[in-house]
Amino acid sequence: QVPLVETGGGLVQAGGSLRLSCATVEGSFTIYAMGWYRRAPGKDRVFVAGISWNGASTKYADSVKGRFTISRDNSNKMLYLQMNNLKPEDSAVYYCAASRSDSSFLPNLFNHWGQGTQVTVSS
Repeated sequence: QVPLVETGGGLVQAGGSLRLSCATVEGSFTIYAMGWYRRAPGKDRVFVAGISWNGASTKYADSVKGRFTISRDNSNKMLYLQMNNLKPEDSAVYYCAASRSDSSFLPNLFNHWGQGTQVTVSS
């Protein structure tokens, strides 16, 4: 059973917005930090945003600061990524991930992954 399921990807014009959602099937994920990563064609998967277990702490990649907002709703076991002012370089497969820590966003601590959702931004 896939523990993380992403939805909300699609095709959007530059300057547009999308909201990604991640359903956490297992309730235990609500006590862990969560994050969003993305992989563009031919490139490595990179960190986009992270949020601590209670939402008190967030972190963003420099490339998305001021445009993307990560949030979570532990009561409904959901993680979100609001993406505004999208650019063609944001095109990638976006992955939801769960950390083994409640507040650390170190890459090696993310050990559960969704299957990804495609985001394509046209110019």
